[in-house]
Amino acid sequence: MLLRLRVALPDRPGSLAQVTRVLGAAGADITQVTVLDRGAGRAVDDITVFCPESTSKESLAKSLRGVAGVMVEGVWTTREAPGTYPELEILKYITTAGDRGLTTLVDSLPVLFSADWAATSAEQGVVYASWRAPQEVTLPAETPPRPVARTLAGDLHVIHAPLPPLALTLLLARSEGPAFHRTEVHRLARILEIFLSLPATERSVARQLRK
Repeated sequence: MLLRLRVALPDRPGSLAQVTRVLGAAGADITQVTVLDRGAGRAVDDITVFCPESTSKESLAKSLRGVAGVMVEGVWTTREAPGTYPELEILKYITTAGDRGLTTLVDSLPVLFSADWAATSAEQGVVYASWRAPQEVTLPAETPPRPVARTLAGDLHVIHAPLPPLALTLLLARSEGPAFHRTEVHRLARILEIFLSLPATERSVARQLRK
């Protein structure tokens, strides 16, 4: 079972070592550590671990809360293979996907961001949604000028992003785990910038909307 843990801890030597020792004792094999933020003597890290099915998320969180100064922001399931630079792989596929460029992007984002689902919408409604999206996707009433993280009703954490050249908006959502961090918002913004800059993007999406 592959899990993602988000922890806030003191930004001083030895703090991360304490966390890794506790995780190891709980049977978790650490595969990747990503620093999301640091400042004012604190750091926020995303830690990807592989652990047996018998190890529960609750037990991992409980063991970490016993470490002085550590706050657990979330423990949730992930499908992102650590250390593989998945953005590069997905962007490579998109460049050769033709009219499937948008659908490839939407299907890939939940995996890239350890999220549940993603969907794009136009004035007439949802254009395309990934396979775990609900049957009825409701987007926030106002489209932001740039990607923003929000928490909607039912503790649904989302990144809401405009796709101005395509007259579309995008919603990336996760119900399990913490709210999207500003580092994740910036990461998505860069992926969308590259996608929108591809020469064939507008033409392929226009053909898809006419189908």
